[in-house]
Amino acid sequence: MEDWLQAHINALLLLLALPTVGLPAIFIIALVSATLLPLGSEPAVYALVRLSPEMLWPAIGMATLGNTLGGAITWWMGYGAERMVERATHRPMTEGRALRWVQQFGPRACLLAWLPGVGDPLCAVAGWLRLPFWPCVLYMAIGKFARYVCMTLALLYLWPAQ
Repeated sequence: MEDWLQAHINALLLLLALPTVGLPAIFIIALVSATLLPLGSEPAVYALVRLSPEMLWPAIGMATLGNTLGGAITWWMGYGAERMVERATHRPMTEGRALRWVQQFGPRACLLAWLPGVGDPLCAVAGWLRLPFWPCVLYMAIGKFARYVCMTLALLYLWPAQ
């Protein structure tokens, strides 16, 4: 059993190896990291760009796409959770201070979806509040694109290739 598990883990690691798969691996890592699972995608983007500098903009674009799609999934998770709570309690939830803050800014609050720790729950709160989906996705994409550009260029500046 242990040999079987080790063989499958090695196969998965080979499948996700950045030099051989590259952009699909970046997409999957960015997508998973944008859900409520704690995973950072910036090191993977940096690693790919460091291995292949010509992949800077495609890697940033693919990471932005995957991370934005993950944020959209989280928005739908928040939307579904709100509906389930409303259906179970037969009344809408009373809104706290944080919910009122997000509602006040509307979809523009999703510009902060790139923030570590609060960005992913912010997408869920936007869904919970039933903020308009497509404007939320647009603002998520803008914020996430800016984060990938800043983080990747900063990492390349701090740790340039030898």
